[in-house]
Amino acid sequence: MTLTSDPTATSRPPATKGRWISDWRPEDEKFWEQGGSAVARRNLIWSIFAEHLGFSVWLIWSVSSAFLLAQGFEFTPQQLFFLVAIPNLIGSLLRVPYTLAVPKFGGRNWTMVSAALLLVPTLGFAYAVQRPETPFWVFCLIAATAGLGGGNFASSMANINSSTRQRRRAPPWA
Repeated sequence: MTLTSDPTATSRPPATKGRWISDWRPEDEKFWEQGGSAVARRNLIWSIFAEHLGFSVWLIWSVSSAFLLAQGFEFTPQQLFFLVAIPNLIGSLLRVPYTLAVPKFGGRNWTMVSAALLLVPTLGFAYAVQRPETPFWVFCLIAATAGLGGGNFASSMANINSSTRQRRRAPPWA
């Protein structure tokens, strides 16, 4: 994707090749009116949805680990705290590569791929919590994959930021 801020550039709608946006000039007023605004709005809607999913999956262990004992699991308090910490650690580490993936693969493409990856921890969690015989190490592995939600959350933020106009991001007092 080419980001251009040259106001003398010819104004035309966003050029796309399949799913890739090859020309993006959000600061060009005519470009924005001729289709850039619609693309940015659609991008924002899907990014917010993906961000919500990512954040929910990332924090599922913080909410649900307290209920595992009531479901028949025999975990120690240390093990439960560990299950809460793993997704946060993995999610924090994934923030950098996930954010760098936005310009590499395209914001829309990466947002959809990283959101689809959230099925792994979600389905794994749904399967494991129904079986009290599931060993602790399996829960650790599933909790680690929940860290994908933290990376997704970060990449959605990078995607939103790159598709909006600079003047819309500036605080009103600037």
